[in-house]
Amino acid sequence: MGIVFTRLFSSLFGNREARILVLGLDNAGKTTILYRLQMGEVVSTIPTIGFNVETVQYNNIKFQVWDLGGQTSIRPYWRCYFPNTQAIIYVVDSSDTDRLVTAKEEFHAILEEDELKGAVVLVYANKQDLPGALDDAAITESLELHKIKSRQWAIFKTSAIKGEGLFEGLDWLSNTLKLLLQAQ
Repeated sequence: MGIVFTRLFSSLFGNREARILVLGLDNAGKTTILYRLQMGEVVSTIPTIGFNVETVQYNNIKFQVWDLGGQTSIRPYWRCYFPNTQAIIYVVDSSDTDRLVTAKEEFHAILEEDELKGAVVLVYANKQDLPGALDDAAITESLELHKIKSRQWAIFKTSAIKGEGLFEGLDWLSNTLKLLLQAQ
């Protein structure tokens, strides 16, 4: 996943492996976030049909990030990627208020999956740069994050285009995964 992930995780995991799924509705900004983190810039993307996967191997660290397409017809196939996942990054388009109910339903369906019971959750309230975008408190309420009692989670306001909030979220995720992996 490029130099950014390598630097972020190289001192944390030693010989461990971590698998992360990036999920969310179509047009939430999942692929833009993935490549913003990888290359440090915005790249032109098209809707993901299937998945993008990036693997970083550096100093005996193997870190896999899977970005899965979010179209309605693709979402049933998400479960094929659930096994052995340590973390979920759920991306929400904070300006798409018409689809927040759908985003919540898909999110809670993911949380009910047995194969993801142990996964930590990072929510990116993305597209904060757009007019009318809801803040992290409103997204927390819309997704009913307060109902999550059985796993660690956090939410961060982000703008994939501007690169804002992404690394704060990854700092939380890396620290949380480090503690989780040390406990194993």
